[in-house]
Amino acid sequence: MALFSSLSEKFNHIFSKLTKRGKLTELEIKEAMREVRIALLEADVNYMVAKKFVADVSEKACGEEVMKSLTPGQMVIKIVKDELTKLISSDNQKLTIASNPPTIIMMCGLQGAGKTTMCGKLAAYLKKSGKKPLLVACDIYRPAAINQLQVVGKTANVEVFERGTQNPVKTAKQAVEHARKQGFDVVIIDTAGRLHINQELMDELKEIKKEVKPHEILLIVDAMTGQDAVTIAESFNKDLDITGVVLTKLDGDTRGGAALSIKAITGKPIKFSGVGEKIGDLEPFHPDRIASRILGMGDVLSLIEKAQEAVTEEEARKMTEKLRENSFTFEDYLTQMESLKKMGSLQDIIGMIPGLSSKMKGVTIDEKQLQTNKAIIQSMTREERLNPDIIKASRRKRIAQGSGTTIQQVNTLLKQFEQSKEMMKMMKNKKGLRGLF
Repeated sequence: MALFSSLSEKFNHIFSKLTKRGKLTELEIKEAMREVRIALLEADVNYMVAKKFVADVSEKACGEEVMKSLTPGQMVIKIVKDELTKLISSDNQKLTIASNPPTIIMMCGLQGAGKTTMCGKLAAYLKKSGKKPLLVACDIYRPAAINQLQVVGKTANVEVFERGTQNPVKTAKQAVEHARKQGFDVVIIDTAGRLHINQELMDELKEIKKEVKPHEILLIVDAMTGQDAVTIAESFNKDLDITGVVLTKLDGDTRGGAALSIKAITGKPIKFSGVGEKIGDLEPFHPDRIASRILGMGDVLSLIEKAQEAVTEEEARKMTEKLRENSFTFEDYLTQMESLKKMGSLQDIIGMIPGLSSKMKGVTIDEKQLQTNKAIIQSMTREERLNPDIIKASRRKRIAQGSGTTIQQVNTLLKQFEQSKEMMKMMKNKKGLRGLF
């Protein structure tokens, strides 16, 4: 399932009814807003947040400018998008970077939220941005916590500072001094977690904060825990005055309750989101892009950024020529699938393309099928790869036998190939996506 897919589907259903009408009455708008409120509550959005959001949208949507508009449905959707963006955005969205290095970032959270892994992801992200980060092991209680940080540090190719089980406050202070002497410009402190919030944990975190005076105190919470994540954020913010939140497992959150509630309840921004298990699967949280995706408008900017990381300019130029000449073959299809795989979940990529998500609704993309598809393609003759239209019944039977698959699987691949060609034609024709492939 794609990011916030459950809420997105409900919103699309609600607003499709509005856009089909030439004019809207106040009663129709109120009925739509009632459905929006139910959709938000079902997505595990905080009750008071949902109530205020609907009230703010209703006030603007029932205005004279909307009611007399030639496209009132579209204007209501724009109001919802603007209010969604406002709900999850903040002035201090970006990570604070100290004018006098090192920037000190204190990472906190409960056990199981993915805090230690997130330390490594943030270090990798900052290193990619030209920084020289240092990871600091201050979780001395959880078995193998220090070893885990060393493993993620090695994966991110970042040094880990650890002093075994000595007092974490002392370790944090020594790490900052080490960073200054050795030229590290960012210090990321992995603090202790607990299974639940208790005074002992908070006292230690307060001591570390007092000693090293961090520029950022980031709370790591699991997006899939919904309102529990909001409650945890409230508690940590009360004791530590956190500067921001990092949501893990956002890629698996089909509802969106935590993401849509945290800023409104705590007043603190979501600064990053974890969107996968790999060390590079960390993204800055962009409120406007999230709002667009929730409303099925796609996320062109994020797609372009992902494509630029996965596809070289030369590869993009060659693919553009093939599309222009209509000479896209099964070999190109395999290459393209490998590039898309580097960009992340194919289902999420589809969600980023405006208008495509609804067109491909119900089409399941099995990302484990790449090897099977490769075997099928390698069982084709060169002529068949260049011209799939000639692959009729007898050829399909031979290809299936040669690849150790079934005729049905061969048929499925041929169908996917045609869908892929259509998808890339759309991507090529979309404003802002030309030249991507």
